[in-house]
Amino acid sequence: MEQGNSIVLVDCEFRRRAAISHSLAGTGIHVEPFESVSEMLHRWPRGDVALVADEDNAIHDLIGAMAQNGKWIPVVAYAIQPAIPRVVRAVLAGALDYLDWPVGEDQVRAAITMAQQSGASIGNARLREAMARSRIQKLTRREREVLEGVADGLSNRLIGQRLEISPRTVEIHRANMLNKMGASHTSEAIRIAIEASLVA
Repeated sequence: MEQGNSIVLVDCEFRRRAAISHSLAGTGIHVEPFESVSEMLHRWPRGDVALVADEDNAIHDLIGAMAQNGKWIPVVAYAIQPAIPRVVRAVLAGALDYLDWPVGEDQVRAAITMAQQSGASIGNARLREAMARSRIQKLTRREREVLEGVADGLSNRLIGQRLEISPRTVEIHRANMLNKMGASHTSEAIRIAIEASLVA
């Protein structure tokens, strides 16, 4: 690795933070440790990779914050003997890799290298997806159903028939949907829905 690389380390447990920082000392990697995602977000440090303990929704909170701020740092998650569903949730949320703690220095360095190499290409897509999901989450269940109908190319009348509501009610939900998503027109809303993987 080149000198000057840096990672952001987020872990509420002091001993793990110290162990990781110590294991990477002298490797040319600068470690900037934080106790929590909220502490990290107050300073928005400059790091090549975020190494984050998967506890207390830290992965979800960090990815969500990056989506809201339009910033992206590749995320590598870790936990003690994580269950497979937990790993899957973290990866679906946007983590590029997941480590089973405790890990050796070589594993940490390999994960950081992988995240750095793939982060640039994957980062923009993941950031767009996370930003789109944060917009979709603002919608009510009915507004999502209307969006799905719009994405299927249905008219207000046909969406109304599908949902058993009037075309006028569909129109109201459609206007609210566009407003909440910050979309100026229907095609933009469909693009956001596709980026959020709401529709294929």
